[in-house]
Amino acid sequence: MKEHRLVRPRQEQQHERALFEAILALRTLDDCRSFFRDLCTPAEIQALADRWAVVEYLERGVPYREIHQLTGVSVTTIGRVARFLTSGHGGYRTVRERLKESA
Repeated sequence: MKEHRLVRPRQEQQHERALFEAILALRTLDDCRSFFRDLCTPAEIQALADRWAVVEYLERGVPYREIHQLTGVSVTTIGRVARFLTSGHGGYRTVRERLKESA
């Protein structure tokens, strides 16, 4: 988080909520792709995609070093994803379960 910002915490929460509501308004994969390409740099999109790829490998029990070899994602980032997968806010699990249900 940027600490030098002039935005108050309440405003920050409102901006975050507005972003999440904007994401919920997306209806198609193409809508989503266009929105994220406008919102994020290519490196940011790649970082998000890499983390999402790591989730599947972790759920299959693939060791960190092997995930690193397969994806190029650092072992530190893999560990971070693993920590949030097991004791985060439940977002990874919610999406994985919903994707399984719709498959």
